[in-house]
Amino acid sequence: MRVLLVEDDPTLRAQLRAGLHEAGYAVDEADNGRDGHHLGASEAFDAVILDLGLPVLDGISVLKRWREAGLTLPVLILTARDSWHEKVAGIDAGADDYLAKPFHMEELLARVRALIRRAQGLASPLLQCSALTLDTRSSRVTLKGQPVTLTSHEFRLLAYLMHRPGSVVSRTELTEHLYAQDFDRDSNTIEVFVGRLRRKLPPDTIETVRGMGYRLVTPP
Repeated sequence: MRVLLVEDDPTLRAQLRAGLHEAGYAVDEADNGRDGHHLGASEAFDAVILDLGLPVLDGISVLKRWREAGLTLPVLILTARDSWHEKVAGIDAGADDYLAKPFHMEELLARVRALIRRAQGLASPLLQCSALTLDTRSSRVTLKGQPVTLTSHEFRLLAYLMHRPGSVVSRTELTEHLYAQDFDRDSNTIEVFVGRLRRKLPPDTIETVRGMGYRLVTPP
């Protein structure tokens, strides 16, 4: 999963980046509204964390421009605790959720997980495919109740597919959503990780759809 972080405070941005990385997200970041708007309009993200008090272009303007352009990516806005008017303006501009500063990292991560789930029509933090279970809260994967050890890249790949059970996902889409902009996106990387993941899962869990991509096979 790939998240865009738009925050001008370098200390808070570093803390958020570290927390998101530890939770398994690929993170792109911007320290002003102009660059944040450009990234959100030109790259693929599963969620955005957007501060409203940004230089160059404020967060409300960034959000309005995205929505006016038809972009539906889930957005969590960050506001000052006492700025109730910012919360109202943010929701009216198209934000999906808000969080007042200061906040606990655990709450921010929970809200991001919820945004990503809701965008795919999922309600539970436990993603299930037959005997395979992925807990989005703990980043833990089990098969028939037994833990499955995955690398961070393998986990990201499986999580993306399990958020879209039964849907065909192209290699390009996987590359865009699993890696940050500055990652060396070798075209063979996805195939390598799919191969590794298949060796750790039951046969035929991940199906190759010729000429299109991959699909997580759900039981009838």
